[in-house]
Amino acid sequence: MGTLKDSLTADMRTALKARDELTTSALRMALAAIGTAEVAGKAKRELSDDEVRSVLTKEAKKRREAATAFADAGRAEQSARERAEGEVLDRYLPKQLADEELAELVTAALSGGGFAGREQMGPAMKAAQAAVAGRAEGGRVAAEVRRQLGG
Repeated sequence: MGTLKDSLTADMRTALKARDELTTSALRMALAAIGTAEVAGKAKRELSDDEVRSVLTKEAKKRREAATAFADAGRAEQSARERAEGEVLDRYLPKQLADEELAELVTAALSGGGFAGREQMGPAMKAAQAAVAGRAEGGRVAAEVRRQLGG
């Protein structure tokens, strides 16, 4: 199999042929975001699979936030569509960690690095993010690190 981007493109074409409008639209939006990320900077470059996953994670988070905003505004139909688009993107992302698993990984990262106290939040976050490896949103990781550092 090729890269994650190739997989997204092939799946979009399949959805297009099957007239699956929701999947086509979600994957088209994701590929556009990937294209934008590729041309950001001084020269166009091909993104690695990890960088593509990072873009997909950001796009999925945008969908969740939009779904929440639409639901709060009483627009259930748009909220459901955003949520469904987010679920399409989630198929291409690693399974998210449960709260208990996240707490265990953060505990291991903090004890392994000898971090204690709120003043070490930056280095502790770096170690925790490396341990989590994209399987949890940064906000969740930060909240757990903050909780364990006593702040």
